[in-house]
Amino acid sequence: MTDDPIRIAALYQFARFDDPRALRAPLLAVCEANAVRGTLLLAKEGINGTIAGSDKGVEAALDHIRALPGCVEIEIKESRAAIMPFHRTKVRLKKEIVTMGQPDLDPLAGVGTYVAPEDWNALISHPETIVIDTRNDYEVQIGTFEGAIDPQTASFGEFPEWFRAKRAELEAEGRKPKIAMFCTGGIRCEKSTAFARAEGVDEVYHLKGGILNYLEHVPEQDSLWRGECFVFDERVSVGHGLAAGTHGLCRACRRPLSEADMAHDHFSEGVSCPRCYDERSDEQRARYAERNRQARLARERGEEHIGRRDEAERDG
Repeated sequence: MTDDPIRIAALYQFARFDDPRALRAPLLAVCEANAVRGTLLLAKEGINGTIAGSDKGVEAALDHIRALPGCVEIEIKESRAAIMPFHRTKVRLKKEIVTMGQPDLDPLAGVGTYVAPEDWNALISHPETIVIDTRNDYEVQIGTFEGAIDPQTASFGEFPEWFRAKRAELEAEGRKPKIAMFCTGGIRCEKSTAFARAEGVDEVYHLKGGILNYLEHVPEQDSLWRGECFVFDERVSVGHGLAAGTHGLCRACRRPLSEADMAHDHFSEGVSCPRCYDERSDEQRARYAERNRQARLARERGEEHIGRRDEAERDG
């Protein structure tokens, strides 16, 4: 942990909220009153998100969250940053706090076996272990564990179909291996391992606290992690010790960019990158160019420009 002034708290908790809508306004008010920014998702199945601010401000928000039903022992992963990684504060109501598209799945009813970061290497190095990265394809591209399978999913909602097909493939080979899953902070694996168990898979494990917990506690010289870990804020990616990574971010599609990506002919700051250039129309790129121009002018005036991120999200 560094001495940087901004405290970042990534958190999630599966809990049973009877009326998430009633929780939204008080939570937003606490965050705004304490100058805490970030995004929090509320659903009947619990809470998920990342917030940032001063130590005092974040602690006030966390105290409020811990007082919510079933959240007294909420999972929190902390890091620090030199500058605020979020532009604003949002508390959103969702059907799921991590969208898998399995409405009857209840992670509170049973998940896989948690594995501490210190024990993870031994598990995934075992020849009978199948290691699965449950994140989206663009996240896997910049870093993953040695030997892990990339499902190449564009969204978490594609995971159940992929898993069923992969399981059928393994069973056709006469294999019933141990399955180890991992994700950024642990929340997807709560659902993916619960799904695997609901599908009848008994020996399934997941990395407690996710990749971020592993990178914080396992020394780089002992690590089986390769590359960087994508994070959903202005840091873009982190490495061992949760140090800031080397990747940039496409402001049009929100995907991470390597140095080679930023040198590509299809990269234009705030407008396009090699991955999204063919996904956008000339009209969309013109809007992004104007948004980027306004942001640049705001910086030159010493003002903060929030921009139109929602527009980029709507476009894909």
